[in-house]
Amino acid sequence: MEPISLTTLASEHLAKARENTSGRSAQTVHGGHQHSLRQTLIALAAGRGLDEHESPGEATLQVLQGRVRVASSHDTWEGAAGDYLVIPPERHNLTALDDSAVLLTVAVDSGPAT
Repeated sequence: MEPISLTTLASEHLAKARENTSGRSAQTVHGGHQHSLRQTLIALAAGRGLDEHESPGEATLQVLQGRVRVASSHDTWEGAAGDYLVIPPERHNLTALDDSAVLLTVAVDSGPAT
């Protein structure tokens, strides 16, 4: 497997996010339907984000660039470059306070072992 530069990938997707009308761009770095671990780089232009959604299960967010806010109905967490946040196991949203890139890691239930 070839190494992946998250710094380069973040810069590329931030450029795309700034151009996209949605203000975001993403790429799966590892995983997919055949894996129980999924990692996705998400780039967001300042002020943009992901609307409230269900928790994907056990998940974490590593802030690669910028500053973000994760908010649920009960609490709010902010993270800056280098910070690591645990995603709450409840409905939440994600907002970029600055142009930001994060690495979302999700452990999905792959079902019983065969």
